[in-house]
Amino acid sequence: MGFKFQNVDFLHLDAGFSEDELLVRKTARDFVDDNLVPIIEDCFREGRFPRELVPVMGELGFFGANLEGYGCAGMSNVEYGLVMQELERGDSGFRSFVSVQSALVMYPIYTFGSEEQKNTWLPALAKGEKLGCFGLTEPGFGSNPGGMTTTARKSGDGYILNGEKMWITSGSIADVAVIWAKVPDETNPAEDNRVRGFLVETDRPGFSAKDVHGKWSLRASITSGLSLVDVHIPAGNLLPGTGGLKSPLMCLNQARYGISWGAIGAAMDCYSTALQYAQTRKQFHNQPIASHQLIQEKLVWMISEISKAQLLSLHIGRLKDAGKVGHEHISLAKRNNVWMALETARMARDILGANGITEDYPIMRHSMNLESVKTYEGTHDIHALILGHSITGIAAY
Repeated sequence: MGFKFQNVDFLHLDAGFSEDELLVRKTARDFVDDNLVPIIEDCFREGRFPRELVPVMGELGFFGANLEGYGCAGMSNVEYGLVMQELERGDSGFRSFVSVQSALVMYPIYTFGSEEQKNTWLPALAKGEKLGCFGLTEPGFGSNPGGMTTTARKSGDGYILNGEKMWITSGSIADVAVIWAKVPDETNPAEDNRVRGFLVETDRPGFSAKDVHGKWSLRASITSGLSLVDVHIPAGNLLPGTGGLKSPLMCLNQARYGISWGAIGAAMDCYSTALQYAQTRKQFHNQPIASHQLIQEKLVWMISEISKAQLLSLHIGRLKDAGKVGHEHISLAKRNNVWMALETARMARDILGANGITEDYPIMRHSMNLESVKTYEGTHDIHALILGHSITGIAAY
């Protein structure tokens, strides 16, 4: 008995989008409505990633969409954001897959890789012919990536990697893993244990991935733990432009930007569902519950916060396209918009009452997914510390 999504644009922001931006959003919206919405509840229930949609997304240019050349679509950052919005309107886990492929695999190769690495991997990743994953988080270190214990020791003409990574999207289906490791250097103390990025083909001896089961969130996305035991890679697999933690944090910044838009999509879906439900569900005096003050107050809160989030991400997208965005701006958007989306999902569940917990409606699925989105790519509290550092000049971590 679910409802068809109705566009959410209280401030008439669509009038300010270019024709290209509206076309990109329509393409992504149609893809989600035609391909993902009909199967996503089954995928979530079964814990299945709909891999059959990967080639379609490759044809539509969703992977690495805001990168130039190498088979990438060359979209603006606002256009890329609109794609992320629509994909997460479908499902957070599904958008996470595209974010990882784009911002955490293709972006580091594009930004830090050699020309040979770019030509080898980017066209295939853009088409979805090859899949990637991003290995930064470890079982013992999430919010503190500098504590990582994974190492890459120089050995002859290459490196030997040892360590474990955890909570890795697409780990078990990836063809290549972007692994971040400390490189011990006894001959140069200044370079000792410097964090570097490496491309690790997942069929190399010593590399293994094991999926995480029993998740109540992001069930339509694959989450894995990675193990590297004496994995030998050639020197050419080092991403030459990487150096220090700044490199993986730059990648996370790209992903966080997409998340800020994606969360809006989830919130829009919850609001659209709650509004239509309230307009049709009759209770007291044979009147729709939308006629009651308490319900209207909830709907007003939702559309107010969604509208503010839309303005925030759009402005930051414009700043990013102008080369003027700071990491603190992206932290502000990620923190605010995911919080907003989670609260919107909870209010929508209130409006739907008992029906809100069923898979006839997307509310509970969005709510469970957003619990993970609030945690990954920097928790709500970590982004507060990033912002606190920015406005005070004092690091509290």
